[in-house]
Amino acid sequence: MARRYDARTTIFSPEGRLYQVEYAMEAISHAGTALGILASDGIVIAAEKKVTSKLLEQTTTSEKIYLLNEYKFLTSPYGITADANYLINYSRRAAQEYLYTYGEDIPVEQLVQRLCDLKQGYTQYGGLRPFGVSFIYAGHDSHYGFQLYHSDPSGNYGGWKATCIGANNASAQSLLKQDYKDEITLKEARELAAKVLSKTMDSTTLSSEKCIYCFKTFIYFSKRQILNLTLFI
Repeated sequence: MARRYDARTTIFSPEGRLYQVEYAMEAISHAGTALGILASDGIVIAAEKKVTSKLLEQTTTSEKIYLLNEYKFLTSPYGITADANYLINYSRRAAQEYLYTYGEDIPVEQLVQRLCDLKQGYTQYGGLRPFGVSFIYAGHDSHYGFQLYHSDPSGNYGGWKATCIGANNASAQSLLKQDYKDEITLKEARELAAKVLSKTMDSTTLSSEKCIYCFKTFIYFSKRQILNLTLFI
């Protein structure tokens, strides 16, 4: 019966489902695992590197964690790389336009909402298809401090203490629910990220060739000055 209703994004099935959106989510489930963990003193985001060929230039093709502006990161286990590149550039442009207009960095949730509004628009007009990509957003602003968000191809988003997307995300979510605790420290969050990746990746060993860590710490000197320390393993 699905074949009668999946030709257009704007057609609902009798069960109230949009199959094109579900197909986009299915494309993401075949990509590498990515996760984010919100700690009391920072955020850890980690992603698995899917090496499709040893002949590829890995410095340009395997990037999974992107810097949007000085205080905001984004990670994507994207199903369709071109979709991810377009949305990342859109997010960077939106952040810079806000900075140019108001003279301050865009709040994290407002940036997430702008991107999700664009993604949602591609699910309600004929002749368009949903973006085949999900994102984990990590950032900091002066209003709410450290924040972690997750969005899907439908344009829906939510704030999380710990979340995972991509391959084996169900088992990763179970591990996060089991081991995450309130007031977790950055060191404990990094260890938890390594544990979850080691359990969910296809490889039996966890190495620097298979994963990327972005270890983000914010140290306050004043309301407007923040020191950023980034460690890549």
